[in-house]
Amino acid sequence: MILNDRQRRTFAMALAAMAGFVDSVGFLSAQAYFVSFMSGNTTRLGVAIGTAPQDAIVPALLIGGFIAGVTGGALVSERAGSMRKPAVLALVTALLVIGALARAAGIGTLMMAALVLAMGALNNTFQRDGEVTVGLTYMTGALVKLGIGLARRITGKGDGRWASWAQLWLGLLGGAVLGAFLQDRLPMGCLWIASVWSAAMVVVAFRVPSES
Repeated sequence: MILNDRQRRTFAMALAAMAGFVDSVGFLSAQAYFVSFMSGNTTRLGVAIGTAPQDAIVPALLIGGFIAGVTGGALVSERAGSMRKPAVLALVTALLVIGALARAAGIGTLMMAALVLAMGALNNTFQRDGEVTVGLTYMTGALVKLGIGLARRITGKGDGRWASWAQLWLGLLGGAVLGAFLQDRLPMGCLWIASVWSAAMVVVAFRVPSES
């Protein structure tokens, strides 16, 4: 499992923290909609369809944008070959810069579009045989694996791998806390910080080996 490798595990935690940071900024900037957590947007879409269909357009567009981001990131990943990680993260960085510029220009719709595309693309960072091995912008699966791992540990059948999923979740949580803190105190600088963060991850990605 990829998270058994300390180097990849630390890298994944840093990327999950970045995703939490961006999602927190987006959430606080756009009436409690998410740019990376599509389960939440799907619930909001369902509630809107069931109670006020005219409100369904925003979550529907965000979900569509996320899928487009995943698709675009997958195409970049496929073309980049062994340079997949830095190539995907370069795309994420470019989209975050667009989001920061859009916020500076007061174009909220473009900002949200850039952020949701970036978060979709980010999930292509860890792949094996064309399949995503670590979801970086959503943690339900990680928490399920954490719970199963704890059960196996309690029954004496498991090892310490459950801790890797806990660390990944904590990375997302820590990033979300930092994003909320800075959104409240430095709103115009948040996305520039995320852009620099992502650019630093591009550099780090050259040192992280491929899974496939």
